[in-house]
Amino acid sequence: MRHNSTFQFIDRLFGLLVCASILANGLTVFGQTRRTPVKPTQTVASKQTPQCAGGWSGGVTYKRTLKDSLESDEPGIRKNIDRLKHKTSRNYDYTGRAVIDGTNPQQPIVNTKVNFTDNDLNWGEEKVWDSCGAWKPEHWFIIESNDDRQTQAQATGSAEYFNLSVDEFGGTYNFSLKFPKANGVFKREEHVKRSGHCQPKNNEPYDRSTNEPTRIDGASFSIDSQKIDPKNPDTIAGTKVWGDDGSGAVRSFIYEVSWRFTRCPQKLLITDLKFEHPKFPNFEDWKEIEDPKGTIDGNKIKVKATVLNMSAETKYADLKISETYKGDKYNYARPDEPLPNGDVSLRLDAGEEREVELIWDSEGQAWFDDGRPHLQHRIKAELAENGQKKDEKEKPLNIAPKPLILLHGIWSDYRVWEPLYQNLLTLNHSYQWKAYAVGEKARYGAMSMGGKFLSDWYSDSVYDNADQLAKYIKYAQEDSNAWHVELVAHSTGGLVGRLYLHKLMPNVPDARPQVKHLIMLGTPNGGVPCVDVFLGKLGLFKKELKAAHELTNDEMLNFNKYVVNTGGAQLSALAGNSVPIICGGLEWNDGFVTVKSATYGVADTGQSNDLNPQLVDAKNFDNFVKPHLVTGPKGTYPYPVKNDPIDWKRWQLNNRDYDVNNGSGFYRGNELLPTDLRLENTYAAVFFDNSGAKTLRGPNAENIETYAPVADKDVQNFSKELKLAPKESVELEMPVEAAPNLGVTLTAGSAVSVSMLNERGVLISRSLADSALASAMFRELFTNYPVTKSVWKLRLENTSDFAQMFYGFSWSNKDVSTRQPPVK
Repeated sequence: MRHNSTFQFIDRLFGLLVCASILANGLTVFGQTRRTPVKPTQTVASKQTPQCAGGWSGGVTYKRTLKDSLESDEPGIRKNIDRLKHKTSRNYDYTGRAVIDGTNPQQPIVNTKVNFTDNDLNWGEEKVWDSCGAWKPEHWFIIESNDDRQTQAQATGSAEYFNLSVDEFGGTYNFSLKFPKANGVFKREEHVKRSGHCQPKNNEPYDRSTNEPTRIDGASFSIDSQKIDPKNPDTIAGTKVWGDDGSGAVRSFIYEVSWRFTRCPQKLLITDLKFEHPKFPNFEDWKEIEDPKGTIDGNKIKVKATVLNMSAETKYADLKISETYKGDKYNYARPDEPLPNGDVSLRLDAGEEREVELIWDSEGQAWFDDGRPHLQHRIKAELAENGQKKDEKEKPLNIAPKPLILLHGIWSDYRVWEPLYQNLLTLNHSYQWKAYAVGEKARYGAMSMGGKFLSDWYSDSVYDNADQLAKYIKYAQEDSNAWHVELVAHSTGGLVGRLYLHKLMPNVPDARPQVKHLIMLGTPNGGVPCVDVFLGKLGLFKKELKAAHELTNDEMLNFNKYVVNTGGAQLSALAGNSVPIICGGLEWNDGFVTVKSATYGVADTGQSNDLNPQLVDAKNFDNFVKPHLVTGPKGTYPYPVKNDPIDWKRWQLNNRDYDVNNGSGFYRGNELLPTDLRLENTYAAVFFDNSGAKTLRGPNAENIETYAPVADKDVQNFSKELKLAPKESVELEMPVEAAPNLGVTLTAGSAVSVSMLNERGVLISRSLADSALASAMFRELFTNYPVTKSVWKLRLENTSDFAQMFYGFSWSNKDVSTRQPPVK
């Protein structure tokens, strides 16, 4: 017991002596630093004898940034007339870099570099509607002003102060640093323009320019109470960020400090590792990649590693930059992968610090080759001398997939994609995979496609809408800093996409297409025969609805003759095959577009048993859209490679009613089907003959033949346009001519039920309100049995509380084989 007491006394006395020694230097073992020392110092409270005579060496990076903008448009004194507009933006960036040589811990050498820019832009406009009295009519009084301020400064040299305190007893450390003052230039441009004021002198402009030298104080900071890793006590490193509350409100200043010190280090060090990408739209304007926002798949990435020779002699070193998977939860066994041109040999003179850079093409890096998302990459730089590693530094980098530009079709708008598609992108990769539905932010571009279904709203031509698409793509690229994008288009939006590729897609400096894929879902690439019929029989689509007129046979012939260039983008088309009848013929379609039209001129195609509106749902995203977008570094996954049975086996589809043609034949899942085999389909139609007998026919029935235009075969002449009042039921007489069959094509809101009855009042065919087929743009009633000259009836019922339009016409087709009535 006495022995233990003596030992404890000696131990405490030793601790007090150490504390007294540290306090004599102005520091405590708890790491409290003096705020304004005369010169740089390092203090260590150690449990053991130092292993070397030197101290701690390393590097510190400090950043202070502010990126803020505000735009307002408010009423003036008279709220209905006067306007006050303001636009402000501020881009503030202070970056300081310090390299510390702690060979002499009492007098460490601290060399710094400082770069500072502050761009503060202000614009305002005041518009007042007034007059100068009775002698002059009312007009606008306008004042427009600019006040733009720019400060730039740089500095190199020793830090004003640097203190590092390491408490190995408590396992903590602190340090503080102040950068030197920076000299630079302050510029200011002030301009005021006035017009409309009653006195001429009040319309005189005001202009002033300022250009003068300036000096800014050096930034300072203190990092306190940081923990030492007991497993790696010879290295202290970390990053601290503060100043952003995450509220999404007006941004405040954000501070970031990164540091790394090594005790008694090798004389060869990696002092910095960072990433840059070109800032769209200037390919030569390289900007540091923000963490954790990262960059976009397909962008060029400049990897920069800064190495330092702290010795007094020339050193020859090897730098290796690679992607590492060590410690990764799922890929830990995967070896490091050197980046292209990532091995560099260096000659470093005594005291020389050099920045080494390489350009890395990130194409495909948002995904692994097996289809898994690969958001975060870990890039490692290793420095070696004579085959022995001297230092290493690792930094994460996020790479998100290319933005998805979404194009809606006729009688639709951007809301057809909401909120499903952004949710699907987030679920399948991350929130950084962004969807941009054209028109969602109309100030950046909006396509005019005729508004709501069957409205007579004005619509623009495909050519005007392509111009709007170009504006929206540019907005998406600027917003996400993406040099390449993907297009997914529904219905007639695919025609807009094709025209954009042909005529408007710009060249990218990296020589790859700006648009990698155009994926079309139910796009009428070969036109819509029903539009010709409705125009001819009913004059349904007014001239103002250009989006519909452009779908006629003649217009589409001209379109396809002209629009032939894809600019290198890959085209894919998904066709719906859920309905066997279309406007006077029997051909598979999605209620609007035939399979033949949707796949016209496209080699890479697929089929789905959905109606046109459902082609944008989650099932078709999983089965068709996503497989075309998931592109790993070595190729495309899981969409199979043509004629590669192994690759086809890897492709697992979730829906048996899904078919794909990759150029060598049709596939159902992994099974190759002969090209002459009509595809199976879950659709079954109920038909009634003249006697009321019911039959069930599927798509393989003998009456399914190639579509023949109705113009030369129609012997029926009934057509009707009608507005149904809320809850109204109407019965229309429909004269019928003798023919081998009879059909009615109609378009109406989904809340309208339509039944076709023969001359004896027997129900022959019907389309119920709110059924699956009621959402089709064109609905069909049909009997494939001979009819005699008589008068049939159409029974219409509006089940909604709103007025509904109905348009319909009757037809028959002599070239379609008929069934004789069953023998009784």
